[in-house]
Amino acid sequence: MTPWHLGSLHPVEQVLTIVLAFGPFLLLGGVIFLQRRKDAREEAEEAERAERDGNGPF
Repeated sequence: MTPWHLGSLHPVEQVLTIVLAFGPFLLLGGVIFLQRRKDAREEAEEAERAERDGNGPF
């Protein structure tokens, strides 16, 4: 069986390969980071609102 390797990749092809390999994971990490930040901000606002209204957690 002959190998299908056609030689070394062109630098543009190397960059494209790296972006396709790691890009989705970086994007997912960014989305998770931003969503957690948003959730923490909303939770803090809710706790502040509850404290201001006198409806604390206890």
